[in-house]
Amino acid sequence: YLCIARSTGCMLGSIFVGAIYDRLQGHRLLVIGLIVLSGMVVVTPLIASLEAMILIFLLQGMAGSIVNVGGNTLVLWSNREKVGSRISLLHFIWGVGASLSPVLMARSMVLTGGIQFGYAALSLMALPIGLWIWRLPSPEHPRLEPQAATEAAPPALVVLIGCFILLYSGGEASIGNWIFTYATTRAMGSQEAALLNSTYWGMLPFGRLAFLPITTRLRQRYTLLMALGGALLSVLTLIIAGGSRVGLWTGVAGIGLSFASIFPTTIAFAERRISLTGKLTGRFFACSSGGAMIMPWLIGQYFESKGPWVM
Repeated sequence: YLCIARSTGCMLGSIFVGAIYDRLQGHRLLVIGLIVLSGMVVVTPLIASLEAMILIFLLQGMAGSIVNVGGNTLVLWSNREKVGSRISLLHFIWGVGASLSPVLMARSMVLTGGIQFGYAALSLMALPIGLWIWRLPSPEHPRLEPQAATEAAPPALVVLIGCFILLYSGGEASIGNWIFTYATTRAMGSQEAALLNSTYWGMLPFGRLAFLPITTRLRQRYTLLMALGGALLSVLTLIIAGGSRVGLWTGVAGIGLSFASIFPTTIAFAERRISLTGKLTGRFFACSSGGAMIMPWLIGQYFESKGPWVM
């Protein structure tokens, strides 16, 4: 319920917040979203009711969409010549945060016996960053630039990119949510399966950093083809040899490394072909949230009745 609530909030927020970035100063809106998100995070450990927690997670998702859509949109607008490497760097830093946050929570449990300190620390870290961003000038909307394209984005291309992002994000979330269960039903104990899951998430920021030199030299279409080819080979490894520990480690590490560059490269690919307004970027992130919510749930409906292979 909590995961669905957060994904729903992120999807709804992404649909509407992008259009707001097209009309207001982006950095100010980004900071507001950061402050609201911090407030939702700091009260999370204090909630005792499931219904109230669902509401908090819904609001977390909506506030998170302001930061997520805004961060990507403003980086696109401010680095038009180096958009591929800048977006990859942004998502690398996201991966670092996603990897370090569980460590912070674990230390909070050791030092204080609870998670309140960890949640409060994450919230307080956001405040000086928000104050710094507030003082910076917001990048100009591309429609204000003399060379900005006047033609509307081709609807077919927008739909295809949206569907691709939905499927990719669904695949990324599905592996992350289900690989632990998949591994324990095949060839691993729970401790090794947990390490395998951490390795998958750790390969995402590592891969984004490793792909940075490639994204600056290769065209986005070739980077995407390389990443998709690597992901396909890794999935085939899981299908063929997923019953062995070596097959599991090879397949999962390969998927994480291959997945790493797909999302930022897709955004850069889209920016080269259509003018990515805040509204359009928000729609793409709504597709991402929808895929991350629907596909892991769909796997869960058949995982036990049909077997682990459905993943």
